[in-house]
Amino acid sequence: MKDFTALTDLANRRLGSGVVAANDDFFAEKENLLNSGRADFTSHTFGHKGQIYDGWETRRRREAGNDWAIIRLGASGIVKGVIIDTGNFTGNYPERASIEATSFPHVPTLEELSQAHWITILEKSSLKGDFENAFEITDPHRWTHIRLSIYPDGGVARLRVHGIPIADPTWIKARGTIDLAAIENGGDIIGSSDDFYSSSQNTLQSGNPLTQGDGWENKRRRGGGNDWFAVKLAISGSVSAIEIDTTHFKGNAPGQVMVSADNTDALLKGPGEITLLSKITIQPDTQHKFISASQEIVSAIRLDVFPDGGLGRFRVWGTPDAKSLAELTKKFNDSLFKK
Repeated sequence: MKDFTALTDLANRRLGSGVVAANDDFFAEKENLLNSGRADFTSHTFGHKGQIYDGWETRRRREAGNDWAIIRLGASGIVKGVIIDTGNFTGNYPERASIEATSFPHVPTLEELSQAHWITILEKSSLKGDFENAFEITDPHRWTHIRLSIYPDGGVARLRVHGIPIADPTWIKARGTIDLAAIENGGDIIGSSDDFYSSSQNTLQSGNPLTQGDGWENKRRRGGGNDWFAVKLAISGSVSAIEIDTTHFKGNAPGQVMVSADNTDALLKGPGEITLLSKITIQPDTQHKFISASQEIVSAIRLDVFPDGGLGRFRVWGTPDAKSLAELTKKFNDSLFKK
């Protein structure tokens, strides 16, 4: 699989993504495109319209044209790659597909989307059936919506849109205190000691954790040392509060935790020089809220757990630094598509 799959899925439903429109979803609903995981399939399960598929499937086209679906990205940003997954579609997948994108400063109506200026970021490309078709994207602009077009018709199980989130600096400035580590704002994991059971990146997602698998869990540590992960903050700032949520982790939560800050290289080697939360005992299946007394401007932080264990969410509340906010504003403006 391509390297871009390590980047944030901008179309993750947990970030607020949605399939807002499709010209046809006769056999299987358009909303399935953003379901988590690979598509399920059980043969000879028939409904009123035929075999039931966990994906989006249109009827057989008898006139010219092609089918399409429009997706609102939960995190607006620069798209680096897409996966058009035709899992379980073997004799009924599209021959080709393309991706277009557009951007709005607000939530557009369906009429506005129909009249939008769409830019092609993936030309018509051949697809394989029952396969995760991966395509790199080189367009440098920030997008809020994409349109998946299939030629001429057929079924697609999942659509993943990997890229770099770029938050709206106007919104961040208006809110004041934000979650500096949140994926939707541009936070990202830069290193982890162990993601054996589930990824540390899950802890930066929006919303409450649904299960243990919706958080971070490492394997049982049998040697010395402890587990940890490090986060590059979406924007530098001063940290005022930290949330460590062990919801659903009952017999496998950490015994203690510690949070520190430093430059990214230093945090990959050990705890940072700036202490944001001293080593403290925490409880299983609990939302912990801590006040941070540090006034330092930080750009990356590290969570150490002792000796191992899992957690559902990690929030770093703080106020963006004025210089960093200005840099984000420039990055945001440079990424806008000039019509």
